[in-house]
Amino acid sequence: MRLSDLLRLIADNLGRRKARVALTAIGVVIGTAAVVVLVSLGIGLQRNATEQLGGISDLTLIQIYPVYGEFMGGGGGGPGYSYTVEATSPAQTSIITPQTLKDLAALDGVQAVFPRDYLNLEAVFTIGQLEGRASVIGAPSDYLEALDVPLQAGERGLARGSVVIGAMVPQSFYFTRPRPGMTIPDPPDLLGQMIKLTLIKWTNEGEEVRKSLQVRVVGVLAETRDEPDWSIFMPLEDVTSYNQWATGRRIDRNRDGYAQAVVKAGDVSKVTDLSETITAMGYQAFTPMSFIQGISSFFLVLQVVFGGLGAIALLVAAIGIANTMAMAILERTREIGLMKAVGAANRDVLGVFLGEAAGIGFLGGLGGTLLGWAGGQALNVVALAYLAGQAAESGGAPPPSVAVFTPVWLPIAALAFATLIGLLSGLYPALRAATLSPVDALKYE
Repeated sequence: MRLSDLLRLIADNLGRRKARVALTAIGVVIGTAAVVVLVSLGIGLQRNATEQLGGISDLTLIQIYPVYGEFMGGGGGGPGYSYTVEATSPAQTSIITPQTLKDLAALDGVQAVFPRDYLNLEAVFTIGQLEGRASVIGAPSDYLEALDVPLQAGERGLARGSVVIGAMVPQSFYFTRPRPGMTIPDPPDLLGQMIKLTLIKWTNEGEEVRKSLQVRVVGVLAETRDEPDWSIFMPLEDVTSYNQWATGRRIDRNRDGYAQAVVKAGDVSKVTDLSETITAMGYQAFTPMSFIQGISSFFLVLQVVFGGLGAIALLVAAIGIANTMAMAILERTREIGLMKAVGAANRDVLGVFLGEAAGIGFLGGLGGTLLGWAGGQALNVVALAYLAGQAAESGGAPPPSVAVFTPVWLPIAALAFATLIGLLSGLYPALRAATLSPVDALKYE
């Protein structure tokens, strides 16, 4: 039997039983639509989480912290990190020295390396009657420009005696002597202002020692919802000088190292490999890409679970297809016998019934993918409207650009899967039809 004749015969047989085919296909429609909507929801949630994290952090950055060896669970490196070592031998101490910076810069895929340090004493910023505190970070003069940190106003270059502040730093300023009934003023405009910086340290006898100087605010960074928002950036030389005043000794970077280094990768795809290489060098490496990978793994499991729920409906639909095809054999036994009597081979009969079962799966899958796509779009509109309203009321982060996302491959895969389910469901009934004896089939009443 030619393929064209087989397809025409299958279409005719399905057309003769429109109501039964439609009722059987409805189960496939529901199952396929459930798979498309639920998997699209999982993909949309993953894209939303990745988009939100990618919008906050530069995914090409790797933060490097030193490791300080201790016994039995000693902690070292950056905040939030810990490690455990055996009591029989001390852990290796790895500090970030100028040679370390050269070694990091020589790694394949590294675009730039920057040392950083923190002001390790109390610092008070004063302008007029306002006083504020913030985390002070020392970095090279081109640090903010090289990392392309968004700028709200001014400039990003760090020069001696100047600072660049984060977008939220002005909100940390407050009146030192508030009067009853005083109206709280708006945060001060610090751009271009000379601010008094008071450094405070204590001697071994507990005596407080202060040092005052003036710094100029040359730039204000745009809000990033990340570390720079509440930080004040100074030239690394200034921070080193102030820390030396606090400790009373000269800082030797070959001996004392840097508190942190920041590596910028040339491509996001190289970040994970670079992080593993740096860890193997004996340092602690942190990158936002680790969160991205964790999120991807979680949502991959979520998509499998969602898809499994939809597949249950498809399984029920498969039982319906098998029942429909089994009933069709009973009703068309004489027809099968007649087909074999006029020369139809077993494979021809098998092809007809498998084709009908696959056709029911295809029709149901086609309807299900269209219904699932439409349902996903409707759910996307409703979810985005709700999230936008919540963001407007709370003044939080902007709503995501997508809540339910249907990639091109998903409807195609769902349609193919539904067709395969129909084909497998009709396999046993089709084999029964193909193996019927022509004589017995013609005598069947």
